[in-house]
Amino acid sequence: MSDNKFRISAGALVAAATLLASACTSPSDHDDQPMAAGVTVNDQWASAADAGMAAMFGTFSNAGHHGAHIVAGHSPAAGRVEIHEVVADEGGTKTMRPKSGGLTVPAEGTHELVPGGDHLMLMDLRQPLRPGAEVTLTVVFEDGSELPVTAQIRDFAGGHEDYQPGSQSHG
Repeated sequence: MSDNKFRISAGALVAAATLLASACTSPSDHDDQPMAAGVTVNDQWASAADAGMAAMFGTFSNAGHHGAHIVAGHSPAAGRVEIHEVVADEGGTKTMRPKSGGLTVPAEGTHELVPGGDHLMLMDLRQPLRPGAEVTLTVVFEDGSELPVTAQIRDFAGGHEDYQPGSQSHG
């Protein structure tokens, strides 16, 4: 009978150790939610344009415990959506170009898309974007999850940056 007591005790010990180990891990250790699940966008708007390209701005917020990496986008209003940045050279000339590697909304943080900085570009517009109307686009995260965005279209003259197209296009 002492062998049975040992087997039961050993089994109970293994079960207790397994239970204890699983209790010591936090839910974020097992966080397998899609990146898009914790991300919202606020104050989003897009620049008006008759043709060509238009920019989308706003603030992405991430309530998740891991960074959310935006790598692409698509919109029924455009042939493609690109992630862009504006950089200044040594002479102060600002250049808009595709942002290599996309952008990350940090865990429990924000990432602003602003004129003169990071933004989304709707390229090869399929229709004019008129002030007061809305445009829809979808951002795509590194894990394949997607976040639909609706932005109000506003008059905006732009930052008058030089545009440097890149070989990288998204969407």
